[in-house]
Amino acid sequence: MPNSPSDVPRPPSDGPRPAAAPRRIKVQRRGPLLVEGPVEVELEDGTTVSSDRFRVALCTCRRSRRFPWCDTSHRARISGAGDGPPADGRPPP
Repeated sequence: MPNSPSDVPRPPSDGPRPAAAPRRIKVQRRGPLLVEGPVEVELEDGTTVSSDRFRVALCTCRRSRRFPWCDTSHRARISGAGDGPPADGRPPP
């Protein structure tokens, strides 16, 4: 896919990047983190994936088959019956 994030793992970068304008990250209560791109994401195993898109959606629910990129898998849970907050006001698990 021409405009999709690169899923090719790369070795970790060799140090900090030069200072630049701060990245804007939009936090959504029941959705992905929206990050102004381009971005590089370092995964738990130390590999790095990147995207040159102007905005990327990073999965926060870990249901995505394209993790760390969001594939909207969270929508099935959000729209599912009985998925509202518990009656005692605690956040859902």
